[in-house]
Amino acid sequence: MNAPTVHILDYGSGNLRSAHRALERVGAQVTVSADYDAGMAADGLLVPGVGAYAACMEGIRQVRGERLVDRRLAGGRPVMGICVGMQVLFDRGDEHGIETEGLGEWPGVVEQLQAPVLPHMGWNTVSVAHDSVLFDGVLGERFYFVHSYAVRTWDFVVTDPRRTAPQVTWSHHGEDFVAAVENGPLVATQFHPEKSGDAGLHLLENWVRSLA
Repeated sequence: MNAPTVHILDYGSGNLRSAHRALERVGAQVTVSADYDAGMAADGLLVPGVGAYAACMEGIRQVRGERLVDRRLAGGRPVMGICVGMQVLFDRGDEHGIETEGLGEWPGVVEQLQAPVLPHMGWNTVSVAHDSVLFDGVLGERFYFVHSYAVRTWDFVVTDPRRTAPQVTWSHHGEDFVAAVENGPLVATQFHPEKSGDAGLHLLENWVRSLA
């Protein structure tokens, strides 16, 4: 059986080597580029992100990343976001009073955390959603965060009984914030699993296995 393929979307957000190495370590065949067709063809698409929300959205739009994510999800094809790559999946970001439209896959606003020390940098625990697949085998572990902004409330209400509500994992730094979401083919983490040691590798392995 062939290893699952993962395409890392390179839209100029920064160093992608750690994600590339981590995914290869857990058994994925990895490609990295801005190529739309490669992103469509892969079993899984990884959307990374570091830096400012507005800059990341500009880079994503320049490589048609918004269309790539939308088309994959419309066909039930897996997508994973990490850090700002998670944040852009929400309706919008508000940084220093500047609002930027996001991809709108989930309702919510990315805002500055109300915390005594920013950025939130280092290892932290998470409160894992019930029946999580992504966190299977890593309950009670710590993960590595580097951010000052996050989604502070979750307002996604599922009214259709035929649909399953997204599973939301939380963390705390000054206040509660969304640390991860699992929503069918779309999953995302505010922390960096590729920098979170064995626990992060196990989480990425769970995702890669789900692609097979």
